[in-house]
Amino acid sequence: MGAIGHPHDGLVRLVVQFLVGVGHCDEPLKGVTADRAAILCSRLSEIDSRGSRAYVLLSLQMKTVFGFYLAMVCSAVLAADTSAWTVSKDARDAKPFWKSRTMFGESVLFLKESGAKEVSASLLFAPTKILSVKSSSGDTTYTERKDYFLNTAAGTLVIPPGSTIPVKTEADVTRANGTQMFRLTRRDGKGEILYGGLHEYQDMQVVVTYTHRKTEWKVTPGQFAVKELPRTLKKLKEHKPVSMVLFGDSISTGCNASKWANTAPFQPFYGELLVQQLETAYKSKVTLTNFSKGGMTSGWGCQNIQPVAAVNADLVILAWGMNDGCPANEFVANLRKQITDVRKINPTAEFILVATMLPNGEWLAVNSDRQITYRDAMLRITEPGVAIANVTSVWEGLLKRKKHFDITGNGVNHPNDFGHRLYAQVLAALLIK
Repeated sequence: MGAIGHPHDGLVRLVVQFLVGVGHCDEPLKGVTADRAAILCSRLSEIDSRGSRAYVLLSLQMKTVFGFYLAMVCSAVLAADTSAWTVSKDARDAKPFWKSRTMFGESVLFLKESGAKEVSASLLFAPTKILSVKSSSGDTTYTERKDYFLNTAAGTLVIPPGSTIPVKTEADVTRANGTQMFRLTRRDGKGEILYGGLHEYQDMQVVVTYTHRKTEWKVTPGQFAVKELPRTLKKLKEHKPVSMVLFGDSISTGCNASKWANTAPFQPFYGELLVQQLETAYKSKVTLTNFSKGGMTSGWGCQNIQPVAAVNADLVILAWGMNDGCPANEFVANLRKQITDVRKINPTAEFILVATMLPNGEWLAVNSDRQITYRDAMLRITEPGVAIANVTSVWEGLLKRKKHFDITGNGVNHPNDFGHRLYAQVLAALLIK
């Protein structure tokens, strides 16, 4: 498999609690090597709330007090076995879900609504057969009729009394105002959305694999980009090495993928999945250099594009938009500037612009219309050498049938494992016919 930077992206809860945000660790923690400290300090994320970013920094005194504990725990994290996720799984999931009659590992969170007579959750397609329902970790397999049954007409899974599948209430995904590191105020004013810094939501979700009669999907997020990415595709078809660079926000650092969170099934984030899928499809060596940073915007990207350009990559993936608050014309101008600045140094570079997933609409601080206007503006700038990976439209389609909590990684603006696989599928559709 091609190079993806450091292979261990997991964080222990204590590190997340003190270092979430654009943290600055100016010296290694006692007992942790400089290399490992750098890894820990780089896997950070940030929530942008009402235009002001919240930073949680670990003071020098805190480092001293917790240094020994962190050294022991972080060493265990970095040494963890993440071999459970295999390339064969990734290859299986490379086929876009909208072209398949089998849906693999669609995530669901069963929420019991107040006054509801039954607990149920919608699947994206009307199933013909449920192949499996498992915990997100894959450790537990649930039994049909005992733990769930299928309402074929409604295309829903229903939880009977006595089921061992986790069922949550609104209280489980809500916190009192001011009790979290970030203020994630609900639009209805009833407290804050639970912030999942690691795998809190994954632990509440289950994954469903099922068949369905026909593809009811009406959204085409992207076609094979033979006109937009001819040079990259030529190298892949000739089995030549291909280098890629990824530059974006916390989604692109891998946030809330299970490998990043150091929990089973240890699925990599979408960038690594894409590398595996390309190497499986073309038998080429594909390398990925990742300059993404949590909490950043496309404007920050313009100021920090030089290292990206210096790699001289065949393909540059720009993935902004979740944290941006500027008008769509300014957002697109920032993307164009990044493209121009890379081409000054690397004139043959080709680009994929990723239109981001949608945030949780229940979060008062965001307006998902902003990401939609970004998507619409991006679609107008496709040209030779520039393709669009339209994740935004995929999320729009998902949310017509499913709830945000079904597919969230952190409750507000990160994907879970299922979402990272969808990111990879949308990108792979541009590169694999």
